[in-house]
Amino acid sequence: MPQVVLTINGHRYPVACDEGQEARISQLGQYIDSKIADFVKRGASGGHIGEGRLLVMAGLVIADELAEAAEALRRERSRPGNPSAAMERDAATEAVVAAGIESLAARIEAVAERLETTT
Repeated sequence: MPQVVLTINGHRYPVACDEGQEARISQLGQYIDSKIADFVKRGASGGHIGEGRLLVMAGLVIADELAEAAEALRRERSRPGNPSAAMERDAATEAVVAAGIESLAARIEAVAERLETTT
C-alpha cells in the first residue's frame, strides 16, 4: 500500500493510501496545513495551541465548508424550474460529495489517532 508523508504545521505524518491516490492525499494535506497556518497566523488561542486542537479546529472548518457546499447543492436541486435531468446529476454529485466527506472524515480520524499515540 502506498504511503504519503504529509507535513502539517511543521510535523511530518506518514499516511497510507490507495494506489493512485498519492497526489490527492498530498493536496488534502496541503489544504489542512493551510487551514492550520491560518489559525496559527491569527493567534487562534492567544498563545501556543496543541496539535490535536489545531487539527480539530481545521477539521471543523473543513466540515463546515463541506456542509455549506452540500446545502448549496440541495438548494440548487430544489430550485423551481430545475429540470429533472439536472436534478439526477445533482443527486449523483451529492452522493459523490457524501462519499468524499465520509472518506475525509475517516482520514482525519486516522491522523488524529496517530497524533494521540505520538503525543
